[in-house]
Amino acid sequence: MNNPHAEVVIQRLLAAWNARDLAGFAACLADDVEWYDPAMPDPPARGRAAAVAFAESVLRAFPDFTYEILPPMCFATDGSRVAIKWRITGSHLHPLVPPGYAPTSRRTEFEGVDVIDIDGGRVTCILTVFDVLPAAEQLLGMRLRPTPGTWRGWLAVRLQRLLAWRARTRR
Repeated sequence: MNNPHAEVVIQRLLAAWNARDLAGFAACLADDVEWYDPAMPDPPARGRAAAVAFAESVLRAFPDFTYEILPPMCFATDGSRVAIKWRITGSHLHPLVPPGYAPTSRRTEFEGVDVIDIDGGRVTCILTVFDVLPAAEQLLGMRLRPTPGTWRGWLAVRLQRLLAWRARTRR
């Protein structure tokens, strides 16, 4: 890696995130940072204030939230981008606002990837990617992927057919 400062920025960012140090987290972000995350009600969060507000809502809803890096981190040769595989764990003990989801008191653990762009010693973009279904299933305590031949499978097919019919008739 040609830019050792990129690793320093990432380590500071992740340390602040896990320490719930939102001021330290914000200090790692560019003013015009963009954060894309499937858990956001309306991605992306644009600007430092919006990114910090999202981080704050996650940490408030999941007070025991941890972000574990699953090595290795992969840096672009010029240090402008890093890909991080991670595991997140946390218990949903308070409302997630926005969008306003009620706490479930359930624990969740899932894995994903962050692709983080760095310019001028600051994070300019975060792209968070993960399968939302396992996280939602853990928090809700129910399987969302219907199993063929079950009443949930039957209901899911009927609901999809109704929504497809509605979509076709609204053209």
